[in-house]
Amino acid sequence: MMAELFKTPSIVKAAGNKPKEIREYFGRVNSKSEEISIAYMISPGGWKEPAQTPDFNEYTLVLKGILQVETKGNTCKVKTGQAILVRKGEWVRYSTPHKAGAEYIAVCIPAFSPDIVNRDNE
Repeated sequence: MMAELFKTPSIVKAAGNKPKEIREYFGRVNSKSEEISIAYMISPGGWKEPAQTPDFNEYTLVLKGILQVETKGNTCKVKTGQAILVRKGEWVRYSTPHKAGAEYIAVCIPAFSPDIVNRDNE
């Protein structure tokens, strides 16, 4: 097996009320991997997406700004340099309510798929 270089990410359409850029480096689209997805997210201020109960663990590291993560029991403001883990089967809603938005890395195991994100009907 040889190392494989991925020179560019794939741009993946995001759910939510405003345009958000998802640059998938590894995952079902760019690397054809079902095991893991790694994406760089650029989320504008005021963005929010429908709540979900995913069938994957999602590890998120905020590089810039503040990502709001709402679960059934808590709302966290994840700031620059902080990280959060949302476990498989946990109801969650992500948003960037602050004017500056946020930039972050999201890692999903197994890889993100619209078929296993289980979005609420909103």
